[in-house]
Amino acid sequence: MSTQGLDEFAGWVEGLMRQRGYDIDSPRGGGKSRIADEAGVHRAAVTRLLQRQSMPDLETMRRIAPLLGVSVRDMLIRSGRVTPEELPLAADLLPPNDWQPTMEDFARWLGVPDERLGVFVKVVNQFLEPEPDDAEETAATEARRTARD
Repeated sequence: MSTQGLDEFAGWVEGLMRQRGYDIDSPRGGGKSRIADEAGVHRAAVTRLLQRQSMPDLETMRRIAPLLGVSVRDMLIRSGRVTPEELPLAADLLPPNDWQPTMEDFARWLGVPDERLGVFVKVVNQFLEPEPDDAEETAATEARRTARD
């Protein structure tokens, strides 16, 4: 990490600490010790960060993030350790709400090879009831279900 990157990250963390009421500016304010105690990390890790000497390790970030009201993801991205693309939000990975997966989608999720995709779809479709096209077919389907039950 560059000195500029460490400087920016430490400045961001300092701002968060001040917003949360930690007195990190006065020598006897106890803010550094308090945050270290509350986070369960060594005071030296907090001091080294605020003095721009070193970036905190993952465990220190994991423990400090909740106290500062940010996610570990935000801390990792702000520190330059990962990019937003490398650590996407879960919501970014989900398909749109109205998306209906196809049988081919299911086959790919299950690891069915492309050369067997057609066979997979054909076999699975044999086990599925066809979608009714009109009310008559719906009634017939319901009658079959009732007779089975």
